[in-house]
Amino acid sequence: MDFYKNEPSVLLAVDCVIFGFDGESLNILLFKRAIEPEINKWSLPGGFVQADESPETAAARVLKKLTGLADIYIEESQVFGAPDRETYRRVVSITYYALIDIHKYEHIITHEYEAKWFPLSDYPPLIFDHQHMIEVAKRKLRSKAALYPVLFELLPEKFTLPQIALLYEKTYDIVLDRRNFNRKLLHSGLLIKLQEKDKTSSKRGAYYFKLDKDVYKEKIMSFLRYLPSWNIGSEKDQ
Repeated sequence: MDFYKNEPSVLLAVDCVIFGFDGESLNILLFKRAIEPEINKWSLPGGFVQADESPETAAARVLKKLTGLADIYIEESQVFGAPDRETYRRVVSITYYALIDIHKYEHIITHEYEAKWFPLSDYPPLIFDHQHMIEVAKRKLRSKAALYPVLFELLPEKFTLPQIALLYEKTYDIVLDRRNFNRKLLHSGLLIKLQEKDKTSSKRGAYYFKLDKDVYKEKIMSFLRYLPSWNIGSEKDQ
């Protein structure tokens, strides 16, 4: 028996804000939309939640299909459900943001989808309310990264202290006191120093580090809030 036959029909979708760091800028992955409406326009990757799926499963499916990556750091961002957010049909979208190593993605990119990385500070006009989705996801990421070391998910397996500092600066649009930042980071217990150096920027070079994953799991709930110029309460979701 259909108990809800007189209720309005609403489609449920998921949209994913995929962040990646290329060593110089924080980027987002955008796709050319392959279906109507708004076909061939830039869009966040997404899809509809199927009858046998939870929203979380649908988001993971979308990420796997479009990037080839599984076990990605993914977190719910916000529900977007304004009645007029799409013209042709009532669609409620649950957005998620994901953090991936951009270099891993480059090795498995498929030509089946027209996809491109854009700097978070400079991307083309998007369909529907996708720009707002990105803005909200960025605020969520900033708040989370001020409490937990989730930005390490964006880094390759080995990295330098200048790379970490630049990632935080790009995420928060700030200039760090590098010496103080490095000192607190080294005392966090999260890093394992390697004997290898990156000498691409100078002859002296910078030591590579890798994340101590065991410590990462233990300390994620008590990680240092070492960004004194960042105040979580300074930005509120609009």
